[in-house]
Parts: sequence; structure tokens; C-alpha cells
Amino acid sequence: MGRRAALAPRLTLPAGRTDHRRTEDGFTLLEIVCVLAIIAILAAILLPSIPHGTSRARLEGYAIEIATLLRADRDAAMWRRRAVATAIDAPTRSVRSGATGEMVRMPEDVHFEAILAARCNQHASGHTIEFFASGMSCGGTIRLARPGLAYDIRANWLTGGIEVVRADAL
Repeated sequence: MGRRAALAPRLTLPAGRTDHRRTEDGFTLLEIVCVLAIIAILAAILLPSIPHGTSRARLEGYAIEIATLLRADRDAAMWRRRAVATAIDAPTRSVRSGATGEMVRMPEDVHFEAILAARCNQHASGHTIEFFASGMSCGGTIRLARPGLAYDIRANWLTGGIEVVRADAL
């Protein structure tokens, strides 16, 4: 008679099941959760330090918002039959309506520049675009720019018309 080969005893768990973990490859749920937690912590630390610049669409939105404010002041001047002045404040990077008091402020990453008339209607105009009852204005240009993109908001002195024009960037 031949000899029988002895079978190696299989490792079993206390419940009587065979331990197959030694032959399986992969990650446990605990390992995956730990890796995701480390990634989340790193993201929470690094994301606030990444600069969030003004997007192309948001810059255009600011230009349209300022143009709308200027148009509303022109309309108010014609409706009330008296001059309305829109204040342009470059140091605070803001434009304030003379009719409603509404204000538009620019974020720090947007270059804000205004070219305004020094004198208008025989007096110093300073930092305003003044609209008259006739619809005319003192005129002026406000430039909003970020690297690669710029918009000019122009107030025509003769017609008082307001237009937004894409300009050459800085």
C-alpha cells in the first residue's frame, strides 16, 4: 500500500471559519478612511492660502454693474431736472450713486483707475461724473483690469451715454 500525504492543517478562526485574509490583497476600510482624512486635513490647510482671483465673468459683471449705476444716475438727473453727481473714489476703490446712494466696491485684485474731467460746468468736478438735466455729463472713463483683461466704462460728455468697452489689458 502507498503512503498518504499528510495535509497541512488549515488555520481557522475561533468561530470555525477559515482565515483567508492572508491570501487576499487590497486595503481595509480603516486604511482608506485614514488616507481620506489625511487628504482632507491637507486640503483644509492648503486651500485658504491659494489666491482666489476675480474671474473674467465677475470682472465683466463689475463693469456692467457700474455702467448700470451710471445710467441710473443719468436717468435720475433727467427725471428730476437737476444735476446728479456719481462719486468715484479711487483710494477706497468704489463708485457711489448720487441719486440712490448705492455703492459698488472693487476687490483688491482688480486694478481700479478713473480718468475724470478736472473742471465741469465752470467749477471743479474733482472725483465725480456729473449728469445734467439735459442728459449731458462731464464725462469720464473708469477702467477695471486684472492681468490679461480690462474693461473701460465710458461716460460720453456730450450725450451722457454710458458704454462698456473691452480694453487692452495691463
